[in-house]
Amino acid sequence: MSGFGPHAPNPLHCLLFGLGLALFANLASAAEPCRIAFDMGSSGIRAGQSGQPAEPSTDIDYLTPLTAGRGLGETLPATAAALRELPERNGFDPACRRVGGGFSAWRLAAQQDRAALASALDGLQRDAGTAVIVIPQRQEGAYGYRGAQSLLGERLQTSHILDIGGGSLQIAGERSSFGALFGQKLWHRKLCLALRGNGDMPCALQPMQPDELATARALVHRELAGVARALPQGATMTAISRPVTRGVAPAVARYFERTQGLETLSPTMLRATLEQHAGRSLADTADRLGTAPRHAAYLISDMILVEGLLEATGNQDLRIAEIDLTNLPGLLADDRAYRWAATYDCYLERLRRQGTAAYDSDPRTCRTPAKPRP
Repeated sequence: MSGFGPHAPNPLHCLLFGLGLALFANLASAAEPCRIAFDMGSSGIRAGQSGQPAEPSTDIDYLTPLTAGRGLGETLPATAAALRELPERNGFDPACRRVGGGFSAWRLAAQQDRAALASALDGLQRDAGTAVIVIPQRQEGAYGYRGAQSLLGERLQTSHILDIGGGSLQIAGERSSFGALFGQKLWHRKLCLALRGNGDMPCALQPMQPDELATARALVHRELAGVARALPQGATMTAISRPVTRGVAPAVARYFERTQGLETLSPTMLRATLEQHAGRSLADTADRLGTAPRHAAYLISDMILVEGLLEATGNQDLRIAEIDLTNLPGLLADDRAYRWAATYDCYLERLRRQGTAAYDSDPRTCRTPAKPRP
């Protein structure tokens, strides 16, 4: 059948229609905000641009100077360099709007001295051209659960995810979350101070005597007292981060002679594994697990922390599913963070007065627009 019959489309009309669709698509694409975001945690920075798959990163140790009482000053030159160079080296659009999200280490810095942090961030913005907003724990939890849903899909069968970072931990759900500056390294340091009298990281927790294990369990119980109030009854968890997926879970699997990786972890299994390793030397534990002593040094504190979390939430099964979760998708979609970047002087003023709660206030209530920045 000929394409030029009485009911066939007019070729000129088809051409014009196609051009219209292309123009509409270009306009729609142009309407989408071009954004660059920086996920700034306790151990480094990861960058991302809207619509781009690349997520380049660099390592910067923020926790060591913070826990030593030196603040973030010594890390600022490396931070400014990363904020400038990560987008440049990876071909990000220099015209995109930029914002940095400061997470666990930056919350700790605000807790220690919010005026000093605000001054440091002011200098960082002038040096690197990026406004860094300190993101509250609750908001980070919302980023995390949405990201986990996207990555796990139907594999996410629990109401919450458990994400243990270096500086903070969060139990994040769609509508409720618990978070604390109580991640792997900060919890380990707290145990070092309580049991060994020093804050060395990592310290030698092994061998641990029964009374020391009881002290550690009582300490984690006190630290996690707010979990039950923050989460709904019956909340279930999927552990997604390496302290569990590559530390605790493999140790439990080895103890129970499981040749396959664990998909769930019970309190009984965890307790038996913990009590076996606690009394051993670090060298013995590392040898049995086939890992380096510097990695095995955190195993006991990690197991005590996970045991405490299961007790605090009443969970009998902790699901295991490692994913490479970042805060970038949530941050790139966070209109409030970019509004604060556009009126940054006002944000810094509120950070000095309110600490991390400055994020939750309304940028539209700022009296004057931000001063032009060089």
